[in-house]
Amino acid sequence: MTEEVIGAGPVLLSYEPDGIARVRLNRPDAANGMNVELLEALHAAVMRIHGDPTVRAVILSGEGKNFCAGGDVRDFASKGDGLPDYLREATARLQMAVSALVQLKPPVIAAVHGFAAGGGGFGLVCAADLVVAAEGAKFFSGAVRVGMAPDAGATVTLSRLVGLRKAMEILLTNPTLTAAQALEVGLLTKVVPDESVFDEALALARTIAALPSQAIAATKRLVWRGVGSSLEEQLPEEARTVAELSGTADALEGLAAVIERRPPRFTGK
Repeated sequence: MTEEVIGAGPVLLSYEPDGIARVRLNRPDAANGMNVELLEALHAAVMRIHGDPTVRAVILSGEGKNFCAGGDVRDFASKGDGLPDYLREATARLQMAVSALVQLKPPVIAAVHGFAAGGGGFGLVCAADLVVAAEGAKFFSGAVRVGMAPDAGATVTLSRLVGLRKAMEILLTNPTLTAAQALEVGLLTKVVPDESVFDEALALARTIAALPSQAIAATKRLVWRGVGSSLEEQLPEEARTVAELSGTADALEGLAAVIERRPPRFTGK
């Protein structure tokens, strides 16, 4: 049974069994377009998960017909001369939310349907740890189309995912990528039938949730740390982390299970 933690507002938070949290963007009438209120709520929901040690995997999705169509352009246009100040606040809050997602110990699985565009949609896809997309999903940056620049860290994360040349092409020419094309260039983890996107994301989350949580968190941290590190910097950190994990109950249980040829019984300790 799903437990609603935040059941109203621009972002919903609920818990599925097995330590899985669901974060849902909830402005379906605006294609989940991001404004300051949604970004505040997204950051608050993620920080709530940060404080909950029972969460072992997170699914990020959007209500309605789209994952997220980026910034709420109607909201932006209504600000008139005050738009630069409004966008300074909005982008600062988007940065906080993205940073909090990346720093979460449990992996974040984006379940994407409809459009994922702009810093809100495309940027969150790039910041997720794994991405399950519906066959009908569409992806584009869109920033330069409206005289803006990419945000949500996409100028770093996208090139790490798809390579420098392809990232330049995507961000400068703004093609609309189908799910198949996005998978081919390395933006996605898997593509599934439209009606199966949440079920597939939930199955993936359950697979991760069944694994030793400290090892999962450490692996996620090391991979994201490696985005901005050299091999020489990363090798000592890997060695330190392996030594630290070797003393955990889950590591000892994993070794015993291999030796005894039985399924492991992990406890998160």
